[in-house]
Amino acid sequence: MSRNGSLSHEQSKDLWQRWRRGECMAEIVRALAVSRAPVERVLVAAGGIEPRARRRSRRALSLEDRELISRGLAGDRTMSAIAKELGRPRSTVTREVNRNGGTERYRACEADRCAWERARRPKISRLAARPRLCRLVAERLSRRWSPKQISRSLEREFPQDDNLRVSAETIYRTLYIQSRGALKKELIENLRRANRIRRPTKNRSHGQRGQIQGAISISQRPAEAADRAVPGHWEGDLLAGSGNTYIGTLVERSSRYTLLMKLKGKDTKSVIAALERKIVALP
Repeated sequence: MSRNGSLSHEQSKDLWQRWRRGECMAEIVRALAVSRAPVERVLVAAGGIEPRARRRSRRALSLEDRELISRGLAGDRTMSAIAKELGRPRSTVTREVNRNGGTERYRACEADRCAWERARRPKISRLAARPRLCRLVAERLSRRWSPKQISRSLEREFPQDDNLRVSAETIYRTLYIQSRGALKKELIENLRRANRIRRPTKNRSHGQRGQIQGAISISQRPAEAADRAVPGHWEGDLLAGSGNTYIGTLVERSSRYTLLMKLKGKDTKSVIAALERKIVALP
């Protein structure tokens, strides 16, 4: 973690991997061993949607191309000769040199770094570039249509007009990533899950976060446990406090004897470890 409280590249990469797996923010904070603020800042800024990895255009100058330009300038070669060796127009080489210090101050590594930074300009979103499409989407969101319903309805209504097509994922991204500047943030409230940030949906069908695998319904517990007639049956629960603090409770159903356990977290490993420590202390 850097001095200004931001996450390193490796920490950010780990954060998004854990978020994709369905881990909650508290679990990610503990795994990265950082405070909650930088993790929350990264997730909220991206709307809970992992940013796409940046890639260079195949048409752009590479670091190797810029090193060849730098060597050519050092050898007093003309722009035309350097361009011919690169297989590029002379204007491309001239523009590259002029915007990065000129013939006397051109340095390949610095020019490459500056080009990478300049390429960070945000690309205008599909909805921002198509006002009519944006109005149609906003109107249907205000009527509490889901992004998937909107996408399919536009496909049916305008089968020949590609400018009035938009995927459900694009609608979600435009809502949650406000830098795209097309849909108002307030429209998120009309979604069926009006979260501040978008949660990963990858494992919802099997192995959902927050659900117990192979759980047995409380209605299936034995009669002697249900009517509290026989001592020895315990009932557990979890209490969540502020600042990611948790307390586990164990209540003996017959005598109502209660045990309290301070937990390091609400994950299975932490809860089981605390239960084991308490249970072995019983007579």
